[in-house]
Amino acid sequence: MNNKVVIIGCGNVGMSYAYALLNQKTRVNELVLIDLDEKRIEGEVMDLNHCLPFAPTPMLIKKGTYEDCNDATIVMIAAGANQNPGETRMDLINKNSKIFKSIIEKVMENNFKGIFLIATNPLDVMTYITWKYSGLPAKKIIGSGTILDTARLRYMISEKLSVSAKDVHAYVIGEHGDSEFVPWSSAKVGPQNIKDFLSDEELHNICEDVKNAAYEIIDRKGATYYGIGMCLVRITNAILGDENSIITVSSYDETNDIFIGGATIINKDGCKERMYIKLNDRETEHMKESINVIKEAIKSIE
Repeated sequence: MNNKVVIIGCGNVGMSYAYALLNQKTRVNELVLIDLDEKRIEGEVMDLNHCLPFAPTPMLIKKGTYEDCNDATIVMIAAGANQNPGETRMDLINKNSKIFKSIIEKVMENNFKGIFLIATNPLDVMTYITWKYSGLPAKKIIGSGTILDTARLRYMISEKLSVSAKDVHAYVIGEHGDSEFVPWSSAKVGPQNIKDFLSDEELHNICEDVKNAAYEIIDRKGATYYGIGMCLVRITNAILGDENSIITVSSYDETNDIFIGGATIINKDGCKERMYIKLNDRETEHMKESINVIKEAIKSIE
């Protein structure tokens, strides 16, 4: 089977994803780069191809066009305006919605039937409009959602408690943005509730640190991209490996008619099923707030 991944938008995020794909053992055997700056992409393709003698997976890497989307398994979109220091993800909404409309139209003109993987902010809104513009079933549209926020959360807890991050069972859900939250009532370290280890104040501080991590990184280096690159590979492997893995991506919430971050079963068909974490009253209010933020953002698109 030809597992072709097309990356549209090869800035920091797109190329971090490409480089992470090349460095990990995956089922990807063809990687196509599309960007407005064609000369730079030629250089990126050359640079990546020179890595192949030491790469774990053989792979055809090339500069492409939208025609390459015809038989692609995954089209990952990272195109759009960057989030500048002082900007929120939502500040990008009108700029990036216009860019996305043009991109999606070009992809669908080439009879794309695969899975869209979205990494452009505001993430949940861009994922929603990809669904609307493409006309594909909602299960075939996946936003990176709160996967990176969840990774940051597990890392911070693991550092605090000196345990493996793989044994931290906690999630960030809701909007990939300022209204995201952690349902601490269901968070565990190994088999024990996290509140056996950390005080409410410590949990609050960790949640704020996770929420502000992107702003802190952007303030220091101008952008954040390595983390999301690794997260996109994790989603890609779940799709191509037909894993039925549970990942906090932005998937379609039929009840509220939006895409929003939540635990979702991912396999070769895309989003198999959303899983709903049991929330207490306070957490339910947080979720309502996050849903409303996304709904209002969708309404604001010009």
